[in-house]
Amino acid sequence: MSGLVLKLSPKERVLINGAVIENGDRRSRLSIVTPNANILRLRDAIHPEEVTTPVRRVCYIAQLVLSGDAEEEEARLQILRGIEQLSQVFTDPDSRSQLAIATDQIVAGNAYQALKALRTLLPREERLMAARPQ
Repeated sequence: MSGLVLKLSPKERVLINGAVIENGDRRSRLSIVTPNANILRLRDAIHPEEVTTPVRRVCYIAQLVLSGDAEEEEARLQILRGIEQLSQVFTDPDSRSQLAIATDQIVAGNAYQALKALRTLLPREERLMAARPQ
């Protein structure tokens, strides 16, 4: 059987197709067999007050698509514009590769895979922000 297997800690919450599901008192595993289900671990979610940088902003928009809180077509355009802006700053080959993956996934309608690629840029962005002159 293929699909996604979620391993959840006690009381961990996950968003699946817009519904928040909370695990019970023990560790458990869920097998998601529906293809293209929108899934987001709430411990990994970016909260609105944390949207303070360009990469976080683009990730947050992708996250809104996953949660069903943004209209997919409009959000897709915003994400693609954001990726274009990020490509002006992230010029190393690995970052460019992640941006290309994110672009391809957004165009294909896979917001989760795009978010996954974009999240790899968060540590790089932190280093850039820390190194900038004050």
